[in-house]
Amino acid sequence: MLDLIIKNGLKFDGLGSPPIRQDIGIKDGQIMTISPSITSQAQEIIDATNLWVTPGFIDIHTHYDLELEIAPGLSESVRHGVTSVVIGNCSLSVAIGEPQILADIFQRVETLSHKLIAKWLKKSVSWQTPAEYLQHLQTLPLGVNVAPLFGHSALRAHVMGLERSLKNQPSKFELNIMERIAADALDAGFIGISIDMFPWHRMSGEFAGDSIPSQHATFPEYAMLADVCRRQDRVFQVTPNIKKIGSFLEIFWMSLGIIRKPLRLTILSALDAVHNRNMWRMFAPILFIWNCILQGNTRFQTLTEPFTIFSDGPVTPLFEEFTTGAKLNGCNSRSARLELWNLEDFRNQFIKEWNDKKSLAFHRKLELMEVVECPEKSWEGLSFTEIAKRQKQEPLEFFIQALQKYDTDLRWVATGANDRLKPRLEMMKHPHIFPGFTDAGAHVRNLGYYDGAISLLKQAIATNFLSPEVAIHRVTGEPAAWFRLNTGVLKVGAKADLLLIDPLGLEQPLSPQVQISDPVLDGEMRMVKRGSEEIIKGVFINGVKVVNNGEVSDVLGREKLGDVLFPV
Repeated sequence: MLDLIIKNGLKFDGLGSPPIRQDIGIKDGQIMTISPSITSQAQEIIDATNLWVTPGFIDIHTHYDLELEIAPGLSESVRHGVTSVVIGNCSLSVAIGEPQILADIFQRVETLSHKLIAKWLKKSVSWQTPAEYLQHLQTLPLGVNVAPLFGHSALRAHVMGLERSLKNQPSKFELNIMERIAADALDAGFIGISIDMFPWHRMSGEFAGDSIPSQHATFPEYAMLADVCRRQDRVFQVTPNIKKIGSFLEIFWMSLGIIRKPLRLTILSALDAVHNRNMWRMFAPILFIWNCILQGNTRFQTLTEPFTIFSDGPVTPLFEEFTTGAKLNGCNSRSARLELWNLEDFRNQFIKEWNDKKSLAFHRKLELMEVVECPEKSWEGLSFTEIAKRQKQEPLEFFIQALQKYDTDLRWVATGANDRLKPRLEMMKHPHIFPGFTDAGAHVRNLGYYDGAISLLKQAIATNFLSPEVAIHRVTGEPAAWFRLNTGVLKVGAKADLLLIDPLGLEQPLSPQVQISDPVLDGEMRMVKRGSEEIIKGVFINGVKVVNNGEVSDVLGREKLGDVLFPV
């Protein structure tokens, strides 16, 4: 007898094939049979007439490493149909190293709350090696499948010590140790290695404001790690330094496949940036040369919707790219920030840096920055430029005064990229650009793109830029094959991780980000998405229904449903 039969659903296999109306039989968490009509008996039968049956979605860029230790159900992603996540991105992982050092590396980069960090530190780290970390992951009541990358920042700090990893280059002996540990990590089952060159990812703790360890490496160290991945055909994930053209040349050189085996390389990120409206046009020709002529194996990642970030006054990841903004982010209190604002030299330097438009990541256009919440209620819904005009003030002067007066009581929002439909669709359909890069689990007060796959499907339905089967393939079977993960496809013998989708719900517009008090974060605020409850009618992980018509089951995070995914 089968445990479950899903009958009469329109099955999408995750490979991009046209959908077929078929029944799916499940037993012991595995798909046992797929047929036009299953007549076997089952403990439960679900009629999926008028619904799509698809593989669970794969989120290829998350920062759930710490949250997994506290709330391994990852319900915020699961409610939107995600059944597998890649962790350990941007050189950040907890696979090796001292807990406090790892916390100091994570906290400011991902703007995680002090409460969450403290809660994790109480549980501490019980593993000594990357292999032991994977064994630890397998003991957790995982809600989703987890595919871990091995983070370079953790590795560098572990081998060199935190202070030297931020100030010096490794000795030949230390470099050899890094290579051995990295190779052992891949042997143990990590799907690859992540490095970070992005100059505005900064430390908290004793070395607050310094760039994280991975950014202090030089080309030989990066190249060594790339070669470790190349030898085993594992993923090498890179966040480039947009201020340094040389970083792109280094990445390009590491990945070349003409004279050697190509590197399985994924890069953040392909975006239509507000500050440079022609940048998005570069990705297609670059990828054609890179992959088609020079025989590379490179995939960029893009966000499937406008890149909108919420900020609490002067406390925002958007300010990390310039010195005075980073100093504000580094303050531990409102009074400390006020002391800075009261210094004339600091204010003048802030103005100078704000007006410096070289190598921007954030556009700094006050006319595109809107007040969301403020004690001055009449400001809400208006841009800083509009309010300054009413106040008869110069916009930047007004902005500084508002930040100084209201601090984090002033909440504002800005969209920095992917706000135009046509460029966004062009990037999402490019065969060498993955629709991904949600950053789920990070910047919980600033962004909440947990529904990236749903957003892709909505736009496919609204514009026909992709057929439904190809859109589903792009967030299931395609990334699974490229990352070498045994998931993302509906076939006999596969783990029963699948979704029931109401296609009528996909006719809605993209969902806005909303703020909730999240019990996972002990009641702290978190940006999330809603609306998927009208689309995702069922989520099954290991054959167990964990979401039913938008309601998340309390079994999620209590019973082990997900697996650690090893490369296949």
